[in-house]
Amino acid sequence: MTIETITTNKAHGGVQGVYRHASSATGTDMVFSVFIPDHEAGAKLPVLWYLSGLTCTHANVTEKGEFRQACAEHGVIFIAPDTSPRGEGVPNDEAYDFGQGAGFYVDATEAPWAQHFQMRTYIETELPALIAAEFPAADMTRQSITGHSMGGHGALTTGLRNPDRFKSVSAFSPIVSPLNCPWGEKALTGYIGADKAAWREYDSCALIEDGARVPAILVDQGDADNFLAEQLKPELLAKAVEDTGIDLTLRMQPGYDHSYYFISTFLPDHIGWHAARLKG
Repeated sequence: MTIETITTNKAHGGVQGVYRHASSATGTDMVFSVFIPDHEAGAKLPVLWYLSGLTCTHANVTEKGEFRQACAEHGVIFIAPDTSPRGEGVPNDEAYDFGQGAGFYVDATEAPWAQHFQMRTYIETELPALIAAEFPAADMTRQSITGHSMGGHGALTTGLRNPDRFKSVSAFSPIVSPLNCPWGEKALTGYIGADKAAWREYDSCALIEDGARVPAILVDQGDADNFLAEQLKPELLAKAVEDTGIDLTLRMQPGYDHSYYFISTFLPDHIGWHAARLKG
């Protein structure tokens, strides 16, 4: 596998890069960003994955997330993939919550989406292998994952399905149960079909009900988020973890909304939380 460097910039002593590669999973070119803190030659640093929300690309968190100072302080590599395949010949939808920019981190099985929308395989298999091959500072034995909204759903479900890979899991205003909200019902019906039993591996609450376990989950949610009641429903996650042994820290943040003003406020704290669990 080879990658093309689009841009690199020095920041907080490290390097913020944006890269492109040809993905076999999606059959398209995919763009992602990586921040690597300053480090001694030959050092291996832990990795934090960040999965973005609806309509976003790698650029939203890269430009607005205000994460680099914390990553530099804690010595954590920060990776931000795109949210879907894109380009000529890739199917799309006029709505913001389906199609390009709205891959929901699933492997689609329904036409016409199945040909390109293989974001689960891309995130869980292809991109990690590329990172391991192309970024020697990345210690792939120490990985954690976080994300926002649709990406919060992606972080929770990916983390729960792969507890041996990820040392810790967190999320910002996540879609905790696509089985029980309009965004999820639309996306999973379109990508996977009407059989809701097939949706359970893409629903964090259902995964927990079916036995998936991680030691701890950190969730920040703004109480002024206009999607809170209809789409996000963090109370369903709180109910799902009862009597499971999962240590859920659910912080309702007064006055915060769904935007990057909210995310950038608390992302450094999440980086510190993950860094403590990535040591050793």
